[in-house]
This record gives sequence, structure tokens and C-alpha cells, in this order.
Amino acid sequence: MASTPHQNPTDQSDLTSLKGRIPLLGLTGGIGSGKTTVSDLLGQLGAGVIDTDLIAHQITAPSGKAIPLIREQFGAEFLDPSGALDRGKMRSLVFEKPEARKSLEQITHPLIRQETIRQALELSQAGRPYLVFVIPLLVESGNWQGLFDHIAVVDCSKDTQIKRVMERNKLTLEEIEKILEAQASRAERLSQANTILHNEGGLAELKPKIQDLHKKMLGFRTNQPTSS
Repeated sequence: MASTPHQNPTDQSDLTSLKGRIPLLGLTGGIGSGKTTVSDLLGQLGAGVIDTDLIAHQITAPSGKAIPLIREQFGAEFLDPSGALDRGKMRSLVFEKPEARKSLEQITHPLIRQETIRQALELSQAGRPYLVFVIPLLVESGNWQGLFDHIAVVDCSKDTQIKRVMERNKLTLEEIEKILEAQASRAERLSQANTILHNEGGLAELKPKIQDLHKKMLGFRTNQPTSS
């Protein structure tokens, strides 16, 4: 069995130095909701964006920091010919065996959090007006409570999620259903939201909502919680 990364696992306390210095926005939503579209546009408006899903892909790419540990823990058969994580094969395994999911998370989560902290501290020093943390499993993880000054949830119907993921990721309905079952429900996510970005329509409909959120964050004072 592989050990977890040698670095000590970090937690949000490493980011508490930013509290009160720069507004911190947590951005979440279910698969296919449109989180990347929202974060990309906020980034274009000047926000500093840290995308934990992108970081997860980087550390499991060929020569990524997680690859040696994944090879040791699960075997080379869980890597594709390029040396990256075989995401389809790993997805099937973790849905079948919860203990495999825990083993994978023990490898990836500390590395993701380390890079999240590094990027956040770097962006905070670069003069960005606020930071956006894109965290797909923000509600599920339970590790981020109390860090963010504001939480925005990108929301759409289950049917819309399924359609988008089928078109984008070429997954089967069964695979998508399993992913949805493993994520928090819409009600659970929405209960944590300060701002809800409904995303059933196109970009033209979404842009004004993103601009409103941007203005809200620009006027934010970290000692005064905001609401929708």
C-alpha cells in the first residue's frame, strides 16, 4: 500500500491570513452546472481564480505530483499510455469500492490543497480585488466552512446537467447518474448559497448575473457578510 504524500496535510488555517485582507468567494455547483464558465468570466473581470478541479487534473496528468503515489497504490494499470491517470478506469473503481475512493483522496486532497494555498497567496499579492475558489465538492467536503466571505452556487436542473455532461464528457447516463448520486443534492447546495446563479439558458442570460456578483464582491467588506 502506498503512503500518503510526505508533506503534512494542510487545511484552511493556511489561508486564514487572507481573511480580512481580501474578499474570498467560494464558487460551487453540480457537475455540468457551468462553474467553469462563471469562473472564467469572473477572471476576465479581474478576479483571481483558483480552480481545484483544474489542479486535480494537473496533479494527475503525465508526470503530475500524484502519479507516483497512484502507481504505487493502485498499479500501473490505472495509468493511460501517456502516463496520466486513467480517469474512466479509476471512476469505475471508486464507484464500486468506497475504500478505493478514500485511498485516492488521501493521495490527491493534500496535494490539491497545497497548490490551492500556493495560488491563493500568490494571487493575493498580485493586486487582485478578490479571490474565487472553484470547489465542486465545497458542500460535501465540510473542510471549507468559515473560510469564505461569500458562497455562490451555479445551479441548473438535473436534466440540463445530464445533457451538458453527455455532450461534453461523452459519459453514459448510468455513469452520470452515479456521479450525481455521489454529489450533494441541489437543495443541500442551495441552502449554503449567498448568491444563486441560475444557468438554464445561454451565456447572454448568464453574463449579467456574473457582472452583478462581480460588483458585489468589489464592494464587499470582509467584516460584513453579504447576502443575495
